[in-house]
Amino acid sequence: MRVGIGYDVHRLVQGRRLVLGGVEIPGELGLEGHSDADVLLHAIGDALLGAAGLGDLGRHFPPGDDRWRDAPSTLLLREIVRLLGEAGWQVVNVDATLIAEWPRLGPFREEMRARVAAALGIEVERVSLKATTNEGLGFVGRGEGIAALAVALITDRRGG
Repeated sequence: MRVGIGYDVHRLVQGRRLVLGGVEIPGELGLEGHSDADVLLHAIGDALLGAAGLGDLGRHFPPGDDRWRDAPSTLLLREIVRLLGEAGWQVVNVDATLIAEWPRLGPFREEMRARVAAALGIEVERVSLKATTNEGLGFVGRGEGIAALAVALITDRRGG
């Protein structure tokens, strides 16, 4: 078994959709980024890649590559699961935390968990999603961005 940790942050801006955990959240602000800028899925992806020793998100999905422009991060996550499979790994579980002053995530949490689980090919019970604020401190606390942390556990699918 191996464990990995991931972190991501994106700036909130006008004129972009806000997508978190593969779910579009209504509002006037969205996250700036090359893909759909889903900080939650990016943190999970980095945790998985790190656990498998496969580098990071930027290595596999470089911001200069137009194939990934505005791409749904669920697609990136599915590709990461494919890469893990090729390397002989499978996902056991993920635990993630969104850090944001806005929006309140309670109404979207279960749909996010379901979409993350579907992208990972695991049961929803193996996806933990928590949310917290930054207590008004720093760029997240001022509502300038959203951050996410994730821990992922993977196991050798060959039984070794």
